[in-house]
Amino acid sequence: MTDSIDHRLRGAWTPDGADAAHLTAKELRWLRSRIGETTPNDPVAPDSAIATPPSQLPDPVRSALAGIVGSGNLLEEPRERLERSGGLSYLDLMRRRHPTSGIATPDAVVLPGSPQQVQQVLDVCVEYDIGVVPFGGGTSVVGGVSALQGDKKAVVVLDLERLNRLVSVDPISHTAVLQAGVRGPDAERMLSAHGFTLGHVPQSFERATIGGFAATRSAGQASAGYGRFEDMVTGVRLATPRGEWELGVAPASAAGPDLRQLAIGSEGTLGVITEVAVRVRPLPETEHFEAFAVDGWERGCGLVRQLAQSGLLADITRLSDVDETQVQLQMAGTWKTNALRRYLGARGVDEPCLLVLSWHGESADRRKKAMRLLRSGGGVWLTSAPARLWLRGRFGGPRQRDALLDAGVCVETLETATHWSKIGTLYDRVRTALRRELGHPLIMCHVSHSYETGASLYFTVLTPRDPADPIGQWERAKAAACEAISADRVGTISHHHAVGTDHAPYLAAEIGELGRDVLAAAKRAVDPTGILNPGKLIG
Repeated sequence: MTDSIDHRLRGAWTPDGADAAHLTAKELRWLRSRIGETTPNDPVAPDSAIATPPSQLPDPVRSALAGIVGSGNLLEEPRERLERSGGLSYLDLMRRRHPTSGIATPDAVVLPGSPQQVQQVLDVCVEYDIGVVPFGGGTSVVGGVSALQGDKKAVVVLDLERLNRLVSVDPISHTAVLQAGVRGPDAERMLSAHGFTLGHVPQSFERATIGGFAATRSAGQASAGYGRFEDMVTGVRLATPRGEWELGVAPASAAGPDLRQLAIGSEGTLGVITEVAVRVRPLPETEHFEAFAVDGWERGCGLVRQLAQSGLLADITRLSDVDETQVQLQMAGTWKTNALRRYLGARGVDEPCLLVLSWHGESADRRKKAMRLLRSGGGVWLTSAPARLWLRGRFGGPRQRDALLDAGVCVETLETATHWSKIGTLYDRVRTALRRELGHPLIMCHVSHSYETGASLYFTVLTPRDPADPIGQWERAKAAACEAISADRVGTISHHHAVGTDHAPYLAAEIGELGRDVLAAAKRAVDPTGILNPGKLIG
């Protein structure tokens, strides 16, 4: 268990023994020519340098929890607690690399082996007023799994890694039930044995879990074809401070508001998701890849909008802006970049934006119509090679971030979404806000998910890290971006990263104080003493 997450203590995504991304001297020189000189990172602090207070778990609670899960599944050693102290955001990693202040650390880690044990653990925590932080893959980048104690006597992390079973498959209805701790690759492996796929592949796929997907309203890279995760969920089973709660008995219902959608996205504040029933699809027999270059961001967004509103989106439809495209081309090699620039320039593409497309299964007619639309709109076909190159490296971003951190780069992402008529405004606002705080950062952006009415924007920011205040540097930039997004409700504070602690101050601007009161009332109904995930979503 420890080997699977000890990368956290090193302030990294890449686990020990795994292939880590690296930056060549040439790539680093090019990057510094764009953002300025950087100071290589100091040696990573050992975990012994991180202040870890002794466990405050009361003896009666310790005995009760050990009696439920077994003494070997109740962890209290400092290293075991530190490994589940927070997620994998830039700030999380910086706090481990530069531990100038203590990290919010749980008093114990509890590893239940069944939904029944999860409920029993909650019953004990209610009795003794102990905070509970549900923990899956720990990939939150918004403070969603920080071990905040709030006003509780102590706080435990409820690690669901032992809830890792495929419970059932219904091949007639195309549904399956998975336990919440199943990781993305394991879900696909188990479903493929029955001839099915879930089709949910976010960038956190390698580590994130089924329960985490549901708790945060995750969106996968193929969401245009398979839907967002909430579109896949047909039922959920939760443990709550007031007992078990099961939702979902039919594919659709008019029996009042859909309470499944209240549980999905609740980020562990309304219950601990233990099982998720999902819609699955037969494994696709074919997969087609294409790539186009479009002249300019505005034209590229216009073409993606036309695809969406014509029902012609590929399962994966991803448009990179000029800066992100330039980085992708640069990493492919200078000679390739120059040759491609000449090729595109001869065809009227002076500011190339890369459009990556992938169709799963039988989609020949839709694909032909999409290709025709893109060509008629000025898109230049680039063969399938750039799309296949992106596919091979699509999980490499977090590992590459490790190398950038080592090189002294502040690198982080943020995302939002809005309607098509506001895409340009939102794009400009976020970039302006980030530049105001950071000077001359490299800001890359892509449309990651598209809909008939709008799309999401996913930003990646690189700038020289401030060695004197690396945490405050990004906190100020992120706050400026969030304020730009929230102003006039031009966009959502989160399309798929969730709220956690980082976005909580901006939630009321989006849903209104009344909406926040509705969520608070729901929490009081299922968690009257407030033990579940203190400080998250609505505080």
